[in-house]
Amino acid sequence: MDGTLIPVARLPLPAARQPTRLPALREELRLLPAAANHDGSPAWMVQDPVNNRFFRIGWIDFELLLRWAEGSPQAIVEAVSAETTLSIDETDVMALVAFLDQHSLLRADSAQSVDRLRQRAQLQQKSVYTWLLHNYLFFRIPLIRPQVGLALILPWVSWLFTRTTAIVVVLASLLGLFLAARQWQVFVSVVVDHMTWSGVLGYAVALVFAKALHEVGHALTATRYGVRVAHMGVALLVMFPMLYTDTSESWKLTRARERLAIASAGIVTELGIAGLATLAWSLTPDGGVRNALFFLATTSWVLTLLVNASPFMRFDGYFIISDILDFPNLHERSGTLARTWLRRNLLGVKDPWPERLAGNGNAALIAFALATWIYRLVVFLGIALVVYYFFFKILGIFLMIVEVVWFIAKPIWSEVKIWWSRRTEIKTNRIVMAALLGAVLLAASLVPWQTSVKGVGWLHPERQHVVFSPLAGKLTSLAAEGAVKEGQVLFTLESPDLQLAQQRASGLADARAKELLGLTGLLDGEERRAQLTSQQDKFLAEASLYSGERSRMQLTAPFSGVLRDLDPQLAGGVWVAPRQPLAVLVNPASWTVEAFVAEEDVARVRAGDTARIHLGARSLTVLQGQVKEVDSSRTSVLPHSMLDARAGGPLATVAATGDSQRQERAPKDAIYRVRIEVQGIPKGQQMMLSSVVIAGEERAWLPSILTRIAAVAVRESGF
Repeated sequence: MDGTLIPVARLPLPAARQPTRLPALREELRLLPAAANHDGSPAWMVQDPVNNRFFRIGWIDFELLLRWAEGSPQAIVEAVSAETTLSIDETDVMALVAFLDQHSLLRADSAQSVDRLRQRAQLQQKSVYTWLLHNYLFFRIPLIRPQVGLALILPWVSWLFTRTTAIVVVLASLLGLFLAARQWQVFVSVVVDHMTWSGVLGYAVALVFAKALHEVGHALTATRYGVRVAHMGVALLVMFPMLYTDTSESWKLTRARERLAIASAGIVTELGIAGLATLAWSLTPDGGVRNALFFLATTSWVLTLLVNASPFMRFDGYFIISDILDFPNLHERSGTLARTWLRRNLLGVKDPWPERLAGNGNAALIAFALATWIYRLVVFLGIALVVYYFFFKILGIFLMIVEVVWFIAKPIWSEVKIWWSRRTEIKTNRIVMAALLGAVLLAASLVPWQTSVKGVGWLHPERQHVVFSPLAGKLTSLAAEGAVKEGQVLFTLESPDLQLAQQRASGLADARAKELLGLTGLLDGEERRAQLTSQQDKFLAEASLYSGERSRMQLTAPFSGVLRDLDPQLAGGVWVAPRQPLAVLVNPASWTVEAFVAEEDVARVRAGDTARIHLGARSLTVLQGQVKEVDSSRTSVLPHSMLDARAGGPLATVAATGDSQRQERAPKDAIYRVRIEVQGIPKGQQMMLSSVVIAGEERAWLPSILTRIAAVAVRESGF
């Protein structure tokens, strides 16, 4: 929603400048009825169609404007006093004149007024660099005037605005969410799998499509309530294009419910798209269509709930809450109150409150403004990181600096300059308290509060061995689950093919030996002897090879322990495939945890550090341990699938790039393995996920941040 709604601020002119004749109003201004104020008093709107702005005025200003043709302040005062119950004086008239002049609503009939407008325009004119700084983040390009087309389309889509359609969409969305929740792990794994360049392209296409329907929803709803859609076009948000719709004339509507419908139409449209796409995704088989529905569903859900519905930016959520509260200019008015509150409480100055609301209205607005500032700080930092990673290095660094300086540091610095200019008004005790608070915060930032390093991992016996079948064969004997000794035969396999191949090679070797015995006395015996000897050696080698392969099919225990997880389908005479897991041999006497910590924390972990190991999802059981080894290189392969986020684990992994299972479990983030020796034997003696807290090197917050910033600066200094 575009346009600006400005409430009239009654600022009187100095007495020396009060004219005897009132200046004329601009002819194109329009006076429109508006919803009543909170106290029940009537209100109106003054529309400036040239600048696309709306000014909310009260009863006094309305009566004054109706009698503006009287020509002089005294005549207007007399007319209002005689014809209404209002009690006013010329000060009220001159306050309105000051407001109209401030917002260029008066007609420039004299050379003096023209010069004043020219000077005001020159002051407001921005340099090319300033314009770029203000508009590279977000600017609009009007493309079409859709009013005629919207009027033609509206009768064909009027069924979208019925109660039946709303009920059907809500029920379908709830069913879609229910079905998606039943396969939530699949849903999450698809999110991880699409973290690729092709996935980003899919999200971008879905975003453009969803936003196009979002804006069409605004436009059709506005047309339905008789509001003219001036134009539609493309808005560039951090250089990313998306549609926008100008529905600023919705301020003409006197009913807040109608304005609310227009403001929320985009969010309602996207929520409907998200719900229907989620249902279709749950019912559609794998393929390109299902991927497209997934992109559409996730994009609509996330952007609608996290961006559009947020009241902290000038998106739909802001206009929705403004219409619900019937409180125009919510950001500006709450921000002014918050700045006044900060100055009064931090500096001790007695600035007058800009306005006073009934009950806890002022406190609620101040809290809203503080939340808005925190939210925008996070958003602008996020945008800075986006432009840093999105653009090439030099431009990305430059735009990131612009984001941080212009949108974060500049507003803070502007307020600090006001505080400095009024330093003589600040009470001495407030200065002392501020200095003490600064000293405490500085000391706190230098105290090494960070005394532990957290990570996730899996608990397993220190010695464990998965018994695989080396080759395809028939099982002739197998051990039972339980204790076994080192060297004990666990499984015996038989391969008729290997047996026949060995017998054939041995027979051929024996045949060549017999032929060698019959070569005595022959003229060509020496040459023939050499050939037969070579062939005999070859067949003997083949027989030895096959014998060795057959000996591998007798699987023995490499160490003493307990045989577990025996495949229940195994029995004598059963054929097994190559590399088929048959059982697991473990030594339950000693246990270890392979934990994984983030790259920025691994330097704080040393061998010998103590650790607490929390077992299970709810961390009810705690074991003690000691760090034995820290990897010097990042982990490229997860040791067990239970750690994989696609299997319900805690670590995100990249999508598979090949057929190898090792590639499928490659961690997405930079993590390092830390091996921890567990003191004692866990109850149940089962492998399980765990979270660890390592008593690592103590580190203060401020030096850590400065070190990271310096590391990034050094890393990015080479262009």
